Amino acid sequence: MYDVLFWIFFIISVITVLWYIFGDSPTIEQALLVLIITFLFKIQSIITINSVEIKSIKHKFGLLENSFMKSVKDFKKFINSGK
Repeated sequence: MYDVLFWIFFIISVITVLWYIFGDSPTIEQALLVLIITFLFKIQSIITINSVEIKSIKHKFGLLENSFMKSVKDFKKFINSGK
């Protein structure tokens, strides 16, 4: 989804830059603004995707930690029952 939108924005920004070069309609600031917004959108989408992956990793790490703590309690019970 983000990739499709990025390519649409990128094509629009390239058209705007070419329009500035050959048509003299938008100003250089407007052409650069469209290009900058496109790349900011791409950076934002990368951050969003990475944050979802980080949340998934945190959840899995929490499950692993709980499993480890349960194993420690079971081991302590085993050690104490052997005495």
